[in-house]
Amino acid sequence: MKIAGPILIVFATAILVALGLVQTGRGGMAVGTTSGSTLSVLQPAADTPVHAVANVLADARRHDWNAASQQLANSSEVDAGKLAHAVGGSDGSLRSLSALESWELVPIHESEKAGDVRAVLHWSTPVGPFDEVRELQTIKAANAWKVTWPADKANNVPVQIISVNYLRWDVLTPSSSKDEWGGQNVDSPRVRILSMNAIDYLGGTVVMGEVVNEDAIPAFVNVNASLLGASGQVVDEESSFDKISHVLLPKQVSPYRIDFPAVSMQSVKNVHMDVNVSVVPATADPVIGVMDQKQDLDVLKHSVLRGTLLNESGQVVNVPHVIASFYDSNGKIIWVSDGYVQRALYPQTPEPFALDIPEQIAAKVKTYHVLVNQYSVGKD
Repeated sequence: MKIAGPILIVFATAILVALGLVQTGRGGMAVGTTSGSTLSVLQPAADTPVHAVANVLADARRHDWNAASQQLANSSEVDAGKLAHAVGGSDGSLRSLSALESWELVPIHESEKAGDVRAVLHWSTPVGPFDEVRELQTIKAANAWKVTWPADKANNVPVQIISVNYLRWDVLTPSSSKDEWGGQNVDSPRVRILSMNAIDYLGGTVVMGEVVNEDAIPAFVNVNASLLGASGQVVDEESSFDKISHVLLPKQVSPYRIDFPAVSMQSVKNVHMDVNVSVVPATADPVIGVMDQKQDLDVLKHSVLRGTLLNESGQVVNVPHVIASFYDSNGKIIWVSDGYVQRALYPQTPEPFALDIPEQIAAKVKTYHVLVNQYSVGKD
């Protein structure tokens, strides 16, 4: 399913804002430098595993892939082009639109000739900050430490013909109409909020639930919530923003989540819900399969939902967006988590994803459901 005009505008605006707000210098061990120059900088020979990783990241932050690849022990296997693809992203992926802000490096193990370093990379992206955890191996050769960067395993899909038989809905408007993406002269699709659950989270309030398109045409949906105090006054108002699948096909259900981090649950006496709906063009392609889902722990021992996405179409999906709803033993929705996959989804090529689950929620999860949005360059 493709994202309609308003989402493209939101996404493009977010890109400009994020790239304009790239900040430098976070606290931590071996934090990244503030230089953003693309000119080659001669790095001193690394005398420790941490120093070796910092050298590579400093060059990568400047997009000096030639210099970065020279810091690798396996540069014959991972050359400048492959490193640029692996770290800097390509094909309109979210990573290709992001900037490496800083990093934190922690030595895990070190011997006379080898060492392991955990790197927490802090990225600035068009949809907000993103932290990536990598565990990198280093070796000592010729009195200097170098990094063994993991080589991407290319999935060479054979030439094939993929049948295109997906559903498509267009909105026809008069040629004189200035409305380029939606229909303002038709009735809005019938959309209903199925459930709502408000919980206390980290001292704030989170409102979550599910919404369904009960109509026979696609709908552009946004869910709003108003928190009301004891006397009925509005304490705060927020929308679901990107924590929802905005374009719902007929009969499709989407989770939503609305965060109020500055409003304590104790001050909330009631919640007023509202849903904004418009008609939009949409298609049911590309189809993205979700496989191998399981609740697990990441390398930092945090609870996550892991899985694999498979783009079953013949076109590249540039920015996949994964949304998962979690339910307790009674079928009540108790959390909604979302995340953007940093790489583009290539046809018939599996790509892993992982979504965070708060520790206080993880033990209560009985079942879950995963939904995938997507943004593709050149579509509107």
